Amino acid sequence: MPLTEERRASLLAYCRIEEPTQGELATLETLYDAAVGYLEGAGVAEPPEGTTRRAQYDLAVNFMVLRDFDLRDATITGTIVADNPAFRRLMTQLKLTEPVPESDPVGEG
Repeated sequence: MPLTEERRASLLAYCRIEEPTQGELATLETLYDAAVGYLEGAGVAEPPEGTTRRAQYDLAVNFMVLRDFDLRDATITGTIVADNPAFRRLMTQLKLTEPVPESDPVGEG
């Protein structure tokens, strides 16, 4: 899914970046693509616009982009970094509520 201007503005607001440099914009786009790819690889398809499931999906993407944007340094010092339990619950919810494709009805493999 391409990063639209509207989606970029939403990400910038979520990441609290008011005047991004060209480098930051490029980094955000790469991180966005990586987050969408991660969700796809985890079995979570992009939900239709305007659904509550889409809001959860966008929140998960935002979280991953911000996390990776903040953790760009090669080393982390000072505190222990651990998975955010709220993010884990959101990912589990998205995975467990993934619609069954029409071409693969439940019980037919």
